[in-house]
Amino acid sequence: MIQVEKLTKTFKNKKGEAFKAVDNFSFTAKKGEIVSLLGVNGAGKTTMLRMLSTILKPDSGDAYLNGYSIRREPGKVRSVIGFLSGDTGLYGRLTPREILTYFGRLYDVPDPVIKERIAEMAELLDMNEFLDRKVDVLSTGMKQKVSISRSIIHDPPIMIFDEPTSGLDILTARTIVSFINKCKEDGKCILFSTHVMRETERIADKVEMIHKGAAVASGSLEELRLDTGFTDLDDIFVHYVNKENILNEEIRENEF
Repeated sequence: MIQVEKLTKTFKNKKGEAFKAVDNFSFTAKKGEIVSLLGVNGAGKTTMLRMLSTILKPDSGDAYLNGYSIRREPGKVRSVIGFLSGDTGLYGRLTPREILTYFGRLYDVPDPVIKERIAEMAELLDMNEFLDRKVDVLSTGMKQKVSISRSIIHDPPIMIFDEPTSGLDILTARTIVSFINKCKEDGKCILFSTHVMRETERIADKVEMIHKGAAVASGSLEELRLDTGFTDLDDIFVHYVNKENILNEEIRENEF
C-alpha cells in the first residue's frame, strides 16, 4: 500500500551549504503491516513522512500510496491517509467532539457516520470523559488522542504517525500502542517513525533504519538479529550505523 522509490530531499544549512535530509530512500509497506521508520533525532524521519503526506515535495523519486503518486496525485493521496505529525495543533476553544465533527465534514463524511466514528474512537482511545471539554483544559496525552482521532476520522486505509508516543505518560502511550495494533487487525497499513528502540521491538513487523537521510538496514527484527548476531535492537542499530560509516569512509578515500 506504500511503495517508496528513491525519494530524495535536499535543504540548505545556515551557511547555505546543501545537505540531503533524505537520500535516495526506498521501501515498501503492505496492508495489515506495521512498519517502523527508525532513526536518531535529525536522521530524516520527519522529512520522509512529510513527503509521503504531500506536505513537502521531493526533489527526485516518487512514492505511491494506495496506488496514488505523491508527485502527480497529492489530493488523492491525502484522501487515503491519516497523518499525525509531532506538532499537530488543535483549536483550544472547541471540544474534541466539535473538532472531530468539523474534520469529518471536511472529508465529506456523512454526519451519522461521523457520530459513529467519534463513539468508536472515544471507546478505543479512552476519550469519553473529556469528549465535551474545551481542548484548552486538556492534558498533553488527551490532546494527542484527539489529534490521532482527527487524523483518522475518515477511516483511511493508510496511517502515518510521526513519533506518536513522544512526551506521553506510560498509560497514554500504552493506549496509543494498543490502538495501532487494533489498526493492524483491521487490515490497515501503518507507518510510524520513532527513535525509541523498545517501541519498535514491541509492535513493528518490519524495520526501516535511517541514518543521515540514508537507508542503512531493512527487515523484520528476526532477520536483523540473524544478520548481525545481536539480540538487542540498540546493538543492531549501532552495528548498521557503524557499518555505513566505514563504507562511506572507504568511498571517500577511493575518491582521492
